Amino acid sequence: MRGSHSQTSGLTPHMIRYGYELGRFPMTMEDGRVEWIQPYHRCLFPSDGIRVSKSLRRRLARQDYTVTFDTAFESVMRHCLRPQDNWISEDFIRVYTEIHQAGWGHSCEVWRGEALVGGVYGVALGACFCAESMFHRETDGSKIALYHMVQKCRDLHFIVFDAQLMNPHLASLGAYEVAHSTYMYLLKECLQRGNAWDACKTPPLDR
Repeated sequence: MRGSHSQTSGLTPHMIRYGYELGRFPMTMEDGRVEWIQPYHRCLFPSDGIRVSKSLRRRLARQDYTVTFDTAFESVMRHCLRPQDNWISEDFIRVYTEIHQAGWGHSCEVWRGEALVGGVYGVALGACFCAESMFHRETDGSKIALYHMVQKCRDLHFIVFDAQLMNPHLASLGAYEVAHSTYMYLLKECLQRGNAWDACKTPPLDR
């Protein structure tokens, strides 16, 4: 990784958007500092969807669950908290919830009855969706949420579905990497476009 910059707290929606438009994203370090991460390579998902295994295909076909969007954004964030190696802080939950309330933070929820069993959340910047984190409380819950989130973005004509940093799990679902320069080229194009999901069409910030 490269180009990181630290700060202690006080994140704002404007600051988050500015960082994303520079090709960076924030993470909380163990000592509570916020680092702005700019990877050498960016992890993306193809617009035609994630790779669906036979077992996941069977799970999707069963439809013994309900999928919603933007109905439990903060709950999805809190379910993404980990016992250790956690980069989501209360300050993150506050500012991303404000972003959701402003209309450009979105979530996908997977329910079994009244129980939230999977989800993913992120932010929309023009025609780019930046997925932040996902969770599961039942087998395949996060995969189902990611599947439906990618489908939603495709249906709304997003150009880029950004998953930030590659790992073996994302690779198994069909994610691929592009160089930072390629990502910035794609992002610039995305920022010139609106999308049908945002409640408010926020233009790129002035430099």
